[in-house]
Amino acid sequence: MKKNLLLTLPVAIAFDESKLYQHIKHELQIKDEQKFSIRILKRSIDARQRNIKVNLQADVFVDEPMTSLFQNSFAYTDVSKQQQVIIIGAGPAGLFAALRLIELGIKPIILERGKNVQDRRRDLANINKNNIVNENSNYCFGEGGAGTYSDGKLYTRATKRGDIRRVLEILVQHGAKQKIYCLMHIHILAPTNYLRLFKILEIQLLNMVEKYTLIQSL
Repeated sequence: MKKNLLLTLPVAIAFDESKLYQHIKHELQIKDEQKFSIRILKRSIDARQRNIKVNLQADVFVDEPMTSLFQNSFAYTDVSKQQQVIIIGAGPAGLFAALRLIELGIKPIILERGKNVQDRRRDLANINKNNIVNENSNYCFGEGGAGTYSDGKLYTRATKRGDIRRVLEILVQHGAKQKIYCLMHIHILAPTNYLRLFKILEIQLLNMVEKYTLIQSL
């Protein structure tokens, strides 16, 4: 049996896993001998009043296995011998475009003026410590784009901008935490782990294509 719940809860319950399980068990009158699992679909904080509340939407699976988290399937096959498409820039748009091309059986070649995501750190340290700017590798230019060294916030939930769920599933597949599905204002990853995500995306591309090019100037 699958139940969908819309709850308004105190913070102490909404963010405490054991208390949340007990609350939902009582809410649905689940018996002790019954097994159940919970998938949080959406969680947002309502701080408009003195007593802060949390709005929570969840699927509860009682005496049945939890269904797959992913609504999309992704097939990344070897396209090294296929038709080529040039992508300018290895920021999020360029990397996601490359992944989509691979799904469609097309070979992407990415051209990026900056350095790879690991080597960029030295150039950022030079900016912060020595006031030396590398015009090709800095906060704006390099693999991962301008947001690589931010805190990873994503705000948009507007469906008119595309399939947000699909983007989040790709991020989870490449290392982001599953909780990003349910947060209203998402921090995809802390900066350190954000670098790891882009590194995994890079490896994914290197495994699928013959050439993944980072160039210093165009």
